[in-house]
Amino acid sequence: MNTVSDTSPIYDIPLTTIDGTDSTLGDYKGKILLIVNLASRCGFTPQYEGLENLQQKYGPMGLTICGFPSNDFLFQEPGCDEEIHQFAKTRFNISFPMYSKISVWGRNIHPLYRWLTSHSEHGGIVKWNFTKFLINRDGDVVDRFHTFVDPESDQLTSAIEKLL
Repeated sequence: MNTVSDTSPIYDIPLTTIDGTDSTLGDYKGKILLIVNLASRCGFTPQYEGLENLQQKYGPMGLTICGFPSNDFLFQEPGCDEEIHQFAKTRFNISFPMYSKISVWGRNIHPLYRWLTSHSEHGGIVKWNFTKFLINRDGDVVDRFHTFVDPESDQLTSAIEKLL
């Protein structure tokens, strides 16, 4: 039986959804999260499709993909939140939650990414779009996957399946 820790700060960090609503990840306590920084004009943008496929396959079992658009790398996410969401819905028919555009590194790093990247084992700066952080049901960072790791790869899906 899995018990959910109420102590993880990930659930209390203030966020804004892509439609402008104040939020936190608190609604996802007890779920497995895959937190991904997104960009619509990146060579890895087709990973949206794999992320949505993961959401469809594993969502009913307790996985939630959380997408965070970022314009930090070569200005590959220049649009406003509405444009970004429209792109993701129209081009990839995404159903997973998306949040307002944020910075994932540098002096303007969002508190969520400050927290994610501060873990010694899976920490360090985010170096490119589509970096994936796997969060267990207790709100702990348990793995991190580089941009080059395809969402539907055996490496990532086996890590998710271990947590389900």
